[in-house]
Amino acid sequence: MFPEFRDLISKLKTEDDHFSRIFNKHNELDQKIKNIESSIELATQQEVEVLKKEKLKLKDELYTILKKAAA
Repeated sequence: MFPEFRDLISKLKTEDDHFSRIFNKHNELDQKIKNIESSIELATQQEVEVLKKEKLKLKDELYTILKKAAA
C-alpha cells in the first residue's frame, strides 16, 4: 500500500500513534477479509461489504495523513 510513501510510513508508524493505530486496523481488516474470502472465517456478503467499506475509509484517512506529512 502506497509504495511511494514507504519511508514516510515507517517513520509515522513509530512517531505518530494515531497513524499507527489506523495503519494496524487497516491491516487487520485486510487480513480478516482475506480469511473470509478464503473460507477460513465465515461472514455474510453484507458483513464483508461493511468490512471493505471500513477498510477503504481507513485507507483514505491514511493517504490524507501521508499527503500532509509529505508536504
